[in-house]
This record gives sequence, structure tokens and C-alpha cells, in this order.
Amino acid sequence: MSLDIHTAIQTALFITIVALIFSVWQGTRLIRRARTLPFFRMRRVQMTRGWRLLFIALFLAILAFLLPTQAEPLIYRVFPPTPTFTLTPTITCTPTLTVSPTITLTPSITPSPAISYTPTTSPTPHIPLAIELEFESTTTPNPEAVFSNLTFTDGLDEQYRPLKPGEVFQNPIDHMYGLFSYDSMIVGSQWSALWYRGDELVHYETIPWNGGSGGIGFTDWEPGPHEWLSGEYEVQIFAGMTWKRSGRFTVQGDPPTAVPSLTPTPTMTPTKTNTPTRTPWPSATPIPTWTRIPTVTPRPTSTTRPTATRYLSPTPTRSPTPWPSRTPSPVTPSITPWPTRTLTPTPSIPPTIGY
Repeated sequence: MSLDIHTAIQTALFITIVALIFSVWQGTRLIRRARTLPFFRMRRVQMTRGWRLLFIALFLAILAFLLPTQAEPLIYRVFPPTPTFTLTPTITCTPTLTVSPTITLTPSITPSPAISYTPTTSPTPHIPLAIELEFESTTTPNPEAVFSNLTFTDGLDEQYRPLKPGEVFQNPIDHMYGLFSYDSMIVGSQWSALWYRGDELVHYETIPWNGGSGGIGFTDWEPGPHEWLSGEYEVQIFAGMTWKRSGRFTVQGDPPTAVPSLTPTPTMTPTKTNTPTRTPWPSATPIPTWTRIPTVTPRPTSTTRPTATRYLSPTPTRSPTPWPSRTPSPVTPSITPWPTRTLTPTPSIPPTIGY
């Protein structure tokens, strides 16, 4: 339960007076009992406690005097009071006695009006069913809750005071506030604010009440500047399903033209088409070519010369051995065998003995 400052001070004053009375009664009781004790130490302890309670009672008396006179103005210096809505009593007319005539003249001709005026009744504001389905709170609203008249402005200062209040506003408009004061609200109860342009619902908010029991609140709407069409607007305040207050303001002038936003053009994403893969031809197998390897015929080594035999007669000279002719390499490579070393014997002449 939320209490205002005045109620809190009254509660603190009541508690202080009760503590003052208890301290005086208990201190006096301890002092009287201490006088009857035969022991000095116990008598001194009881007397000390009694006088201590009496001094506390004196302090509480000073506090009880300052609370209703000085505490509330001192607190309001730190926490400025919020204006609360005060109901203005309506004057009720007291019926007077009406003298009824004894003789009533019956008119012979009854005038019939040429134009008959039938008054139309204005419907009571109500919450649409679609918004009612969005209610979240289960707390029953206070039927005695009251709201003041709405003050419309396009800006608030740091203390939630209207900067340029009025009833007629010129385009362009960015943000609009509906400022009001309230009292006897219950925290957690559902409240709603509906914004109409003519008969069209253009904006609404419905949430559980998160303010105090009394103070200043507001409802706001911040669409794009191009959505503030000229015409008459109405804001309706509800506590639960009960309509509490309505306010109207007028917007004049043409709204600014909305700046078109760049809309990305969808690009066709190419789909991957299965392209037949080219079957590679089998790689050509190289045909082995015959490489002509020149065959070098080794030069035959010199033939071993036979050892000359010393004879009595002169030895005939040996016949020279011809060098082997160079054999050309065949076209088709072939393995040429190594030449066989051939020893050519030299015919020897038997020695002749001479006489």
C-alpha cells in the first residue's frame, strides 16, 4: 500500500506519542520500585533505568512537537509535492414546492411544430474488444480513481511540465503528449489510453499501472511526421473498463511528405544447372621409340708380341698385324659383343745348324 508524505508523518506522530506514554509510565514505575529496595546497588541500577526512560520520554515529547510543525515542510524541500486532483463539489438544486392550479384550461387548438428536433445521445466511450483481450493485470481498479483534464503539448521539460500547451497545433509535429494529474489509483491495475482521429483509432496503449496513488502522468504518441494528418484528435483515458476522462486537440496544416525509403530489389539467384561434364579422352600412351644408341667399338689393344728367340742365324722379321677396320653401327640398336682378343702366332723357323 503506497502512502503519501502527510499520512506517513501522522503515523510517525502516533507512534511517537505511544512511545512517550510508555516511557513515562515505565520510568516512573522503576523509580518507585527502586525506593523500596533495601540494597544500595540494586536501588541505584533501578533508579538509573528509570531516569533514563524519563529522559527518553522528554526527547520523544520534543519530537512529537516538531513532527506536525517542521517535518512536513522540511521533507517537501527535498521532495517537491505533486499536485493532486481535487474534486469540485457540484451544487445540487433544492426542489421547491410548486403550486398546482386547481383549474386547468384545455386549449382548443394544439400548435404542431413544423420542424421537430430529436436530440441525439452521444455514446459513452468504451474499449474495443481487440484491446480488451490484451489486458494483463488481474488487479481490480479502484472505481473512485479520478483524472484531471488533459493538457496537450508537443514537449515536456525535465520536471514533466508542458513546454507549449495548447489545443491547436500546426504541422510538422513529431511527438505529442497528453498530460494529466490523478489520484486514488491502485498500482498494478490495468489502465488504457486510446487516440482517435475522428472515428478512426490511430494509437493506443494499455499496461498495468506503474505509478503511485497520486501525482502527474501522461500518455504520448510519436509516429512519423507524415502521419499527423490534419483534423480533430481525441484521447480517452480508462481505468480498467471504466472511462475516466477525454481530451481533444486539433492539428492544422499538411503533414510533410514522407521520405521514401530505399527498398531492396530482389535479385534472381541463378540456380545451378547440372551441365554434362565432358568425358576426357583417354590420354595417349606414348609409343616407345627406339633410341639409336651409338655403339662404340672399343679399340683393340695391341697384340702381344712374341718374344724374339735369339738364334745363331738372323731371325726373320715378323709380319705386321693389320688394325681391325671400324665397323659402322647398325640402324637397329644391337648389342655388339666385345671383340675377342686374337693372338696371331708368328711362324718360327727352326734354327739351322751350319757347318
